[in-house]
Amino acid sequence: MDLRIFVEPQQGVSYEEISSLARRAEALGFDGFFTSDHYLRMGDHVSGLPGPLDAWTTLAGLARDTDAVRLGTLVSPVTLRHPAQLAIIAAQVDHMSGGRIDVGFGAGWFEAEHRAHGIDFPDTIERFDRFAEGLAVMTGMWRTPEGELFDFEGAHYVLSGSPALPKPWQRPAPPVIIGGRGRRRTPALAAQFAAEFNVPFAGPGEFAEITMPVVEACEARERDPETVVWSAAQVVAVGTSEADVARRAEAIGREPAELRQNGVAGLIDEALERVAAFAEAGCDRLYLQVLDTKDHDQLAVLAEAFELVARPPS
Repeated sequence: MDLRIFVEPQQGVSYEEISSLARRAEALGFDGFFTSDHYLRMGDHVSGLPGPLDAWTTLAGLARDTDAVRLGTLVSPVTLRHPAQLAIIAAQVDHMSGGRIDVGFGAGWFEAEHRAHGIDFPDTIERFDRFAEGLAVMTGMWRTPEGELFDFEGAHYVLSGSPALPKPWQRPAPPVIIGGRGRRRTPALAAQFAAEFNVPFAGPGEFAEITMPVVEACEARERDPETVVWSAAQVVAVGTSEADVARRAEAIGREPAELRQNGVAGLIDEALERVAAFAEAGCDRLYLQVLDTKDHDQLAVLAEAFELVARPPS
């Protein structure tokens, strides 16, 4: 099971704090360090100093601050960035990282952040139409051979004579992550474009049910479902004692009992059992959502529990 750390910088954090946590995750042997892509704190919008971090500016910094850990978003909404711009940004950051970028991409859902920043937030149908076109634009630009031009004509995006540069470090393209619980459009788009499908914040008992429509969509396209990486995201609060668990739950405003039910939480044996249940359900990769970005010891507890191999200093 690949284990990646997943953070939510829109809740209010400095870049220095995120970079420190990412470098700690890398040193401990975690496979990846991923960020959400939002511009507004969830819950109390007024608080949240020092404010949100832009996801791709953050990833550009982490690309230079780290050496081996994979980096990416869960997920970048098509509503926040034109897909041609995102293709250019992601390709550049992929070069800055030496080919360590995964691009999580979605239709967007957080209406309040759009209102707060004057960004259009179309209805669900239009957002998914833009999402589908955005996937075609982004991956089409990456895959266009050097020296050729890329054209695209959709209802929402029209590109004419794009040089489709720069090309990403990873050829033909960085892995694209698509996720969600939709049963029609999301599975079809995942089967066509995704290297990885992510199930956010659902238990192992629901995992197979949520991924089955994607499996069926792959089979309908004559794509082997084994070519998809199947992943999940879970909030984490794990300790070596009940006092540790209670302290970590309180720090993120959650109850231990609720976290045990809805995340990777509790004592080490409970965390191991939860992750094993995901593996049994067909999950290849788990994103552990660390909401207290100051709690480096949480990463150390997890790394020891899952017997990760520490990386030597670069």
